[in-house]
Amino acid sequence: MNITTFYLLFGLYMAALIGLSCLLARRQKTGDDFLLAGRNVSTRLSLGTTVATMIGTGTSMGAVGFAYTNSWAGMLYGLGGATGILLTAWLFAPVRRYGFMTMSEELAFYVGAHPRIRLLFAVLIFIASLGWLGAHLIGGALYLAWATGVDLNVAKLIIAVAFTLYIVIGGYSAVVWTDSIMAIILFAGFVLMALLISVQAGGVVALAAQVPASQSGWQALSHIGVIPAISLAAVIALGVMATPSFRQRIYSARSVTTVRRAFMLAGLLYLFFAALPAMIGIAARQSAPELADHQFAFATMAVTVLPAMIAMLVLLAGVSATLSSASSDAIAAVSIFIRDLLQQCYPAGFSPTVLLRLSRVSLVVVASLALTMALLSDDIIRYITALIATVMSGLAVTALLGRFWRGFRWQGALSAVLAGMSISLSILLHADWLAFWGNPVLPAFAGAGCFGVVVSLCYRKQRHSMLGSMRRLRHERQRFMQQNGEEALPATEPRLSSPELSTSCRRGEPGL
Repeated sequence: MNITTFYLLFGLYMAALIGLSCLLARRQKTGDDFLLAGRNVSTRLSLGTTVATMIGTGTSMGAVGFAYTNSWAGMLYGLGGATGILLTAWLFAPVRRYGFMTMSEELAFYVGAHPRIRLLFAVLIFIASLGWLGAHLIGGALYLAWATGVDLNVAKLIIAVAFTLYIVIGGYSAVVWTDSIMAIILFAGFVLMALLISVQAGGVVALAAQVPASQSGWQALSHIGVIPAISLAAVIALGVMATPSFRQRIYSARSVTTVRRAFMLAGLLYLFFAALPAMIGIAARQSAPELADHQFAFATMAVTVLPAMIAMLVLLAGVSATLSSASSDAIAAVSIFIRDLLQQCYPAGFSPTVLLRLSRVSLVVVASLALTMALLSDDIIRYITALIATVMSGLAVTALLGRFWRGFRWQGALSAVLAGMSISLSILLHADWLAFWGNPVLPAFAGAGCFGVVVSLCYRKQRHSMLGSMRRLRHERQRFMQQNGEEALPATEPRLSSPELSTSCRRGEPGL
């Protein structure tokens, strides 16, 4: 592959992104415009940005690389991701009615909007967003290092600077537009590569026949272990359900119907898509059995199977997909930092101009922190699974119990978070335990759920009002927005199962 041509294409692509961001930046007048695209993202753009994230770093680098060593078990990544986004569409799309701005607002709302618990959620979700951002930096750097031969750490720095440039200018609007464009290119590239691989092998059946008997059919699961296989699918599904960037898509969508339709379509596409990374990984094992780093399997097959120019475009799309995935997590981290952390120190708020400038400066800080984390790891799957199990198991339990159980208390939420982290870290520190489970997500999630339920039952006499939570968060948000010269959020009419909340809505009580 011509490295000079690749650099030229990458430079032109970045110039196009910056140009698009400059056009979109003209619409930005408030913090909501920068961080949530004015809460007016359409179904098509929601679908595009969701698909781009789902087939970005984890799939192109992680899932294909996993299939390189574990054949059809590589489908577990796609099955887990599809399950996660479909469950998110069904269970959590309705929270769009509340007008939440951050995931910590949502979780705090479920347990009485307790300020200290909200601060704890904000810190954990901020760390999780940095972790996801670091994962995408690793993926983009692996692409760039393989394609150009540049040192991996230098490639991480280039990727961090690249995505920071266009998001600083265009905000979340730039994210959803660039995501949507790259989703089309990357999805088409995956499909084309899988078709060419299938043709060269003589069909899917012939390709499957090349897989060793110990890794074919259900043997693929026994090859890695049934429990580790279930853990892998579960950790990806749980990651989608509890990832801040997917919540950001819910909060920024035009309506509940918009985000639910987009997530359902993305889930069905990804379910169809699940077999493609496995096919590419299997073919890469046959073509390059001595590949030193299995994470380069996708890039190797792109150059081997596709015509030179198309291969460059697909690799460029792979790099850009990691950029788009990183940008979503960066915006989520900045939202948490501005609305939940910085607001605690400066409750009087800032002017609209200062707030926009502060958002951009915060983005640079977030990118720098994530880059530091990314420099410590080079393995996508291990990085992601450890992050989800440790930081997000308790958050996922809090979201599920808080969303559907009125008896959930903030003490239970705190216990769930601490239990999930403790169990996960214990397993990660014991090699034999980790080998048995594959990753800590199953015991961490189960333990977090048990502690959350038991501790909440111990405090069942303490009551909190969902209406009271709504009023507290809405008052806090209005004060912050009015002091910044922004318009208050319009009244909404959320419809949840709580009789108290339904009654308040009939009486005309506003949402957030």
